Amino acid sequence: MSPHSSSAVGLADTEVSLELDALIIGAGVAGLYQLHQLRELGLRVRAFDTASDVGGTWYWNRYPGARFDSEAYIYQYLFSDELYKNWSWSQRFPGQPEIEQWLHYVTDSLDLRRDIQFSTTITSAHYVEDSKRWIVRTDRGDTIATQFLITCAGMLSAPMSSVFEGQESFAGPIFHTSRWPKEGADVAGKKVAVIGVGATGIQVIQTIADKVEHLKVFIRTPQYALPMKNPSYDDRDVAAYKERFEELRATLPHTFSGFEYDFEHAWVDLTPEQRRKRLEEIYDNGSLKLWLASFAEVFSDEEVSEQVSEFVREKMRARLKDPKLCELLIPTDYGFGTHRVPLETNYLEVYHRPNVEAVGVRTNPISRIVPEGILLDDGTLHEVDVIILATGFDAGSGALTRIDIRGREDRSLTSDWSRDIRTTMGLMVHGYPNMLTTGAPLAPSAALCNMTTCLQQQTEWITECIRHMREHGYTVIEPTVEGEGEWVAHHDETANATLISKTNSWYNGANVPGKPRRVLSYTGGVGTYRELTLAAAAAGYKGFQLS
Repeated sequence: MSPHSSSAVGLADTEVSLELDALIIGAGVAGLYQLHQLRELGLRVRAFDTASDVGGTWYWNRYPGARFDSEAYIYQYLFSDELYKNWSWSQRFPGQPEIEQWLHYVTDSLDLRRDIQFSTTITSAHYVEDSKRWIVRTDRGDTIATQFLITCAGMLSAPMSSVFEGQESFAGPIFHTSRWPKEGADVAGKKVAVIGVGATGIQVIQTIADKVEHLKVFIRTPQYALPMKNPSYDDRDVAAYKERFEELRATLPHTFSGFEYDFEHAWVDLTPEQRRKRLEEIYDNGSLKLWLASFAEVFSDEEVSEQVSEFVREKMRARLKDPKLCELLIPTDYGFGTHRVPLETNYLEVYHRPNVEAVGVRTNPISRIVPEGILLDDGTLHEVDVIILATGFDAGSGALTRIDIRGREDRSLTSDWSRDIRTTMGLMVHGYPNMLTTGAPLAPSAALCNMTTCLQQQTEWITECIRHMREHGYTVIEPTVEGEGEWVAHHDETANATLISKTNSWYNGANVPGKPRRVLSYTGGVGTYRELTLAAAAAGYKGFQLS
């Protein structure tokens, strides 16, 4: 499209290279479906992604051992039975290469590539009040004018990669797990350090332990880890889950977590023997069910939390055996489920290998990185050839605060969220008209959800919102101050009733120095959130101003 004059968008001395109805940031699970929907609506729309291809988190996270911990047959788009049934999974929890192939299949089946610009980073997005347009700039020199700015940048896409003093001095390579080289990295036969034992660190550790010469694992906060049962699928297994398509489509959007299972029993309704039987049965399922569908009270009742936590500790102790390893690797100062719960495959047994060393850094933290390796506070030097950072993300907000986003009166989202992280239903932010968000704070998609369930719901809400505006002659939507305040208050009241709010983790920003403290994810449940967002829309977009 030929350049347009600056007067068309009300920004002096600006040459616009492309005019759109909607611009999408990101070409992962949310961005791909959002692009499909808005094209079907007849909009001029384009998606932009820093990556060289589609996939979002499944493009970037190609570290050794990366795989689903949602069952493959529910981590799916559910708007088309044909799209669902024409792809067959090889396992219950497939690995990253297969997941990336699936997202290529979706992209090509829907012919989405022609409207995606890859290897392009959005650097700024400024709202121009007189033209009611966003002016968006990229690192490749594009200047785009768009009515709607839709962020599908991901809730875990801003890595915490510069976390230790002296990293640049290290003589060998340092890899953050979410920026693993596309061509791979050879760690075989080398002395390797892994810093961090969250879900990602666990997958890396259990995968490379038998390949490296020596593995040092630096442990600050141990995790309650559950064993994964990951059977391979034959033709009968595939046919069986495909036959459940309509059932899953009807069920997933309404459960607490967007998974197929939900809480069935209240703790107080069962005898101690019945509770133990139920815990054993769910534990044996080999999935996240113990976390997301055992007893809801585990999130709010300290006594129930302690009993379920002790059940998991008991299972871990039986496998670890060594009291020193138990002390390093089994949590005792927070409850099961108040952190992200990882699934693992023989992860605990890795520490019994002669070439694996567990290094506790809670009381003797990492001081700095030096050319030879990792230096602890007490002066101990751990010499290694390779450092792998499984140090997590600036979750929920980081993907957007790393872009220069400016709304009304030049207000900065980075500045606003540095003081107080607020949204309206995780879908919009007051002061930023026509900016619609997915995977943002204060919605279940920020953490507590089977991501495809929540991201589909949010993109569908956004699509229906834009359809409503076009049909009724509106050009601008923005949350009201009162509407946003009501949502934040409801979110906080719900979150503060949980033990998650009382536990330091990335769930409330505790892993990012200076980040405002607030539970990032809506904790009222996926089904409840869906009902509330749909009710707001049905009431004429209550809490929002349309003009």
